Amino acid sequence: MQRLRTRAQFQAVLATRPIARTPHFAWHRLNFAMDPPAPAGAAFPHGGAWLGALAPKRWARRAVRRNLIRRQIHALGDGCDALADGASVIRLRAAFVHAAYPSASSDALKRAVRAELVELLARKSR
Repeated sequence: MQRLRTRAQFQAVLATRPIARTPHFAWHRLNFAMDPPAPAGAAFPHGGAWLGALAPKRWARRAVRRNLIRRQIHALGDGCDALADGASVIRLRAAFVHAAYPSASSDALKRAVRAELVELLARKSR
């Protein structure tokens, strides 16, 4: 699994509509077999599986929380077959309630993020 690094890669994937949503996340996917536009071919020279994680400051103010969310996305994506042969971006689209998870790096927040990411990937497979 390769990680998205450049702005062009993220823009190519985010130009697609989300294929699955949960209350806090949206999953955008660019399938290389189905829709290989010219700009995407230049942005993804090797094909294969690509994954990007977006956790905007708007929805996760503290860097610790943004990093926790990105780490959970990448950890779950490494062993996931649903992400093969294409580029995916999983983006945080709503904040986790600070009152429910006061610590930015709590185990409860890790479990909640992971559970919702598993649900997100399961929604696509239905």
